[in-house]
Amino acid sequence: MPTFANLFKGEVSRLAKKEVKSETQSLKKTLAANRGEIVSLKRRLAYLELLVKKISKESSRSKSVQVTEDVLGASLRFRAKGFAALRKKLGISAAEMGKLLEVSAQSVYQWETGKTKPRARQLEAISAVRKMGKRDVTAKLNNHSDQ
Repeated sequence: MPTFANLFKGEVSRLAKKEVKSETQSLKKTLAANRGEIVSLKRRLAYLELLVKKISKESSRSKSVQVTEDVLGASLRFRAKGFAALRKKLGISAAEMGKLLEVSAQSVYQWETGKTKPRARQLEAISAVRKMGKRDVTAKLNNHSDQ
């Protein structure tokens, strides 16, 4: 038959385990929250390091070119399908479009297929060609061939 001392020890032991469990549960929750915060901070750090690397590369260029490209890149958009449609609408070849934009026919082809994108200076020229009609384009091409 169990003695009073043995029953008392058992009850104290049970209550102690219950208290420890409740305390460790709150610690586990805090630990999980801290781990999540650490992961988000690591992601943010990686992103910021990438930005620093990008900015340091851009700072090696001249600042005027960087500002021009940023400003123009934000205001002028480029779509490969739209560019191909423009060339077809004007009825000119890729080589002729290249002459208008002062680039190679290969560049025009790669822009149309979406393999590359034009730079800010070239986006300006494309914007100017978009405003031209067939007659203007033909006249400009004739001026280029005369020179």
